[in-house]
Amino acid sequence: MTRKYSYEQRIAFCPNPVAKKLFSICQEKQSNLCVAADFTSSDALIAFTELIGPEICMLKTHIDILNDFHPNTTKKLQELSHKENFTIFEDRKFADIGNTVQLQYQGGPFKMVEWADLINAHSVAGPGIIAALKNIGLISNRALLLLAEMSSSGTLAKEEYVEATLKMAEQHEDFVIGFICLKKISNNPKWIHFTPGIQFANDKDGLGQTYQTPDAAIKAGSDIIIVGRGIYQAENPKQAASEYRKAGWSSYALSLSS
Repeated sequence: MTRKYSYEQRIAFCPNPVAKKLFSICQEKQSNLCVAADFTSSDALIAFTELIGPEICMLKTHIDILNDFHPNTTKKLQELSHKENFTIFEDRKFADIGNTVQLQYQGGPFKMVEWADLINAHSVAGPGIIAALKNIGLISNRALLLLAEMSSSGTLAKEEYVEATLKMAEQHEDFVIGFICLKKISNNPKWIHFTPGIQFANDKDGLGQTYQTPDAAIKAGSDIIIVGRGIYQAENPKQAASEYRKAGWSSYALSLSS
């Protein structure tokens, strides 16, 4: 797939400041790598982030799996994001009525709106969930991703679901910046495509997760590759992050010139 616009050129098409910031980071760091940091210990999460921070454009967290969560954890993540220049994506996958998701987003122990640049939501709940999250997040310069597709085998997110998700996003382009998906679902340069399940080994994990390589994802139109176990379970996570960053960026550069 040949790209019509570079990350840098696409900044002008993006209404949301988080999208502009993300593309700017990608260009500056030559990285389209998002790392999923699925740790259950705060110390392990922070240590890992310090290690791979220079390689990434985005850190993806599951803050609710931490056994020892403390507000200092997210404060430290924010400090690292400013130091190493990356965005923070809390992979919360909101999927409830508007009033509930507002309470989840801004309250409880995690207070995600205070530190997460991006969150995501299932569109199965309808456009009301987007409006509810936007009412909280937009004034804090936050952004939302919609789950259009998933990398788990047997997913019910098929063609009609993808089309409906895209229509919902169009109604809230000031807050929604893109999609979790396995391939490009729109040619509009304002939408950013994030692809999970990336590994050099194109395989399955025995629990329904399917993988594709960085090059395959970029060729399918992905903008940001999301790598988890391929990095945090590697013998040398820092080296693995560097290798994935280089692979993702090389495929992106080739897509501009092919």
